Amino acid sequence: MTSQPLPTYFISHGGGPWPWMKKEMGGEFDELEKSLEKIPRELGATPEAVLVISGHWEAAEPTVMAHPTPPMLYDYGGFPEHTYEVRYPAPGSPRLADRVRDLLQGAGFAARLDTERGFDHGTFVPLFIMYPKAEVPVVQLSLKKGYDPQEHWDMGVALAPLRSEGILLVGSGLSYHNLREFGPEGKAASEEFDAWLFETLKEMDSGERRRRLFGWSQAPSARKAHPREDHLIPLMVALGAAENHPAERIYHQTGIFGGIVASSYRFG
Repeated sequence: MTSQPLPTYFISHGGGPWPWMKKEMGGEFDELEKSLEKIPRELGATPEAVLVISGHWEAAEPTVMAHPTPPMLYDYGGFPEHTYEVRYPAPGSPRLADRVRDLLQGAGFAARLDTERGFDHGTFVPLFIMYPKAEVPVVQLSLKKGYDPQEHWDMGVALAPLRSEGILLVGSGLSYHNLREFGPEGKAASEEFDAWLFETLKEMDSGERRRRLFGWSQAPSARKAHPREDHLIPLMVALGAAENHPAERIYHQTGIFGGIVASSYRFG
């Protein structure tokens, strides 16, 4: 047990396997890299394990990775051949997987384990920057199909005890994710939605913040920014686990992907 609960994070994880394509990317994600490198320093101590809620995994019910040595899942296409050979050899943690399942089941979710699932790039990309030696155990938790904001918030509430057990909870997505409008055509929508998200997370009290997030689809440019909200919903889990804590924006960059804005946040 830790005396001080760990913060939680919602991170924008960038595009594809960018840490292995820095030359091709021309430094586009240098600011993101700096923000991810800072997270271990902010924590001060190495966590017991990291629990990642990735926008790249959904299941009918919340599902927890329980593989002791998770394989790699190259869930991207059209990238250089060497990016399909990268390895992030962090151990899994069946013990933590059991704990996550039990907490979720205790909150009424029909959670289950998956002993075969590997790390998708929503996990291995940011974790490679945060913990490049892969010494920290990592477990993934899926989203629940339907993307109901309150259900995912409630998942976070159920998982809040982990923060006092040395477990770092990371929601990994992207604050703007419209694959059809990555570029100048997405600039205005990404700026408008990002401004709403900042106001919601940073300036609202916890009750109003929750109300606005549950109704996120009514926000300015919401469906332009997230036609499919898989990359936004990890935020609900991260904030549900730290629901009364203030938010701090730890990454904010304009002009990535040819013109859009992206942000990341810490809670607590």
